[in-house]
Amino acid sequence: MKRPINPAELADPVGFSHGWLVEHGPVRTLYLAGQCGYDRSGRVETPGDLVAQMERAMRNVGVVLREAGMDFSDLVQLNFYVTSRDDYATARRAFGRTWRELCGRHYPGMAMFMVASLLDEEARIEIQGIAAQ
Repeated sequence: MKRPINPAELADPVGFSHGWLVEHGPVRTLYLAGQCGYDRSGRVETPGDLVAQMERAMRNVGVVLREAGMDFSDLVQLNFYVTSRDDYATARRAFGRTWRELCGRHYPGMAMFMVASLLDEEARIEIQGIAAQ
């Protein structure tokens, strides 16, 4: 069985779902769409602020996880797409603080990609991944 996950707390998705939950017997896998630092209206909450956008994007990931009956400890893979390697290097400690607050010492497989741009020109980061139980 598979079903879309589109929490009411997030902006209404247009042309995508925030996640897809696939259940096969007792195994539950959640495929998370990319999350940016969007507020409920679908706008970047803090243009130009990579750290605040990362925190908001991670909290948005958390909303999708909760809607699927999961939490951050269920993450098995995360991909981070950032528009500036230098901004990320400057923000690493702040990222670490946000990570520890939300995820503690849980570290899924992760990858960081530097991209020329994201679809929303004000977005500085997008986070996409997979969770499983």
